[in-house]
Amino acid sequence: MSNPLLDPGLGHRCECGPGATSRRAFLGGSLGSLLGALLAPRWPLAFARPLEAAAGAAPAGPARSVIVLWLAGGPSHVDSFDPKPKSPSGGPFRAIRTAAPGVELAEHLPRTAAIADRLAFLRSLTSNEGNHLRARYFVQTGYKPQGALRHPAFGSVVAELLGDPAAALPAFVAVRGPSAGAGFLGPAYAPFHIGDPGLPVRNLAPAEGVDAARFERRLELLEAVEAPFAARHDRRPVVGGIRDVRRSAVALMRSPQAKVFDLSSEPQALRDAYGWNDFGQGCLLARRLVEEGVRCVEVTQSGWDTHQDNFTKSRQLLSVFDPAFATLVSDLGSRDLLRSTIVVAMGEFGRTPKINTLDGRDHHPRAFSAVLAGSGLRKGVVVGATDEIGSEIVADPATVPDLIATLCARLDIDAGFEHRTPQGRPIKVVDNGRPIRGLLAT
Repeated sequence: MSNPLLDPGLGHRCECGPGATSRRAFLGGSLGSLLGALLAPRWPLAFARPLEAAAGAAPAGPARSVIVLWLAGGPSHVDSFDPKPKSPSGGPFRAIRTAAPGVELAEHLPRTAAIADRLAFLRSLTSNEGNHLRARYFVQTGYKPQGALRHPAFGSVVAELLGDPAAALPAFVAVRGPSAGAGFLGPAYAPFHIGDPGLPVRNLAPAEGVDAARFERRLELLEAVEAPFAARHDRRPVVGGIRDVRRSAVALMRSPQAKVFDLSSEPQALRDAYGWNDFGQGCLLARRLVEEGVRCVEVTQSGWDTHQDNFTKSRQLLSVFDPAFATLVSDLGSRDLLRSTIVVAMGEFGRTPKINTLDGRDHHPRAFSAVLAGSGLRKGVVVGATDEIGSEIVADPATVPDLIATLCARLDIDAGFEHRTPQGRPIKVVDNGRPIRGLLAT
């Protein structure tokens, strides 16, 4: 059986189960202890700031960060971003007008509709991976599963190519979900996992009764114990990777930037606007993290595998997603962070137009949607189209590698850059993907 400590990509389950090993997991194992008023009626105008950069500001340069809102399980595109109210299988949700002329969304996305003129809707994603694990791996890495080879999550690629090794904060943070892991890049680029964004991060302080001097002696002892093993296995990247992770974790423990994980300093009204739930508060944490220079944050909302009672479940899930997403985009804009940040919300596939006997919708990878905002992306546009029931792509099909290549283009990452696996195999950041020009502002 494979050891997930040696392969952070292994061990994840459908939806939001335990998964890729985070930096904190390594530390714990090693040390033992170690917007505007439209957003929410309760958000006072005192918190409202200009939603965009000042008129005449310079065009956005390369993006510095990306926030992925991962809708685990696969949301129904026809009940959210690509409504088909006139279709016999369109379901009971009405379509509503948005701030983007001619663009409609499902009725349970009113706040997203209010900022649609700042969003780009990609309605023509297509894939042939209909299994949760395979589809999630594909969307999060850009590659389909290939035997024993574990590809890195895109966030891990961003961390490796754009992260600052000297930074105290991790370059890739996953909130409420494991992500796909760092794969062959090794544990140094695995996501730092946050379970509950409303609780203190575990092991950021030494154990009770362990003062600074004692903590330092423990670290020295651990280094001395590990040194002979590391010397014998110095060519195995996982050994050096684990030691690097521990050193990074200790640096975080000692850094004043660790306070970024404490949401208590945020105004109550703003926390209300995001929503008092794990996803909403996770989106608020994502904003704080990119504000501090973190390169990639992934926030998971699970529960979208709606084979049964799709409409009741989708209504509840959208009621959580809608205020969190709209507030995140507006909050980033009010701080002039949208010019340097990309936000993308999506799951591993869509769901069938056909409603099954359990009042649910099944897996449908042939056509699904994503919604994007931020740095260098067009605003108020729809790219691609599905047929009258949402079953097939009828205009501008886009693949998963195309979407990742688009993110690379905005992050100034060379999509053709070749990593080398420990066995020397060259693996490109993106294989057979081209930027989706309809999404790019320039």
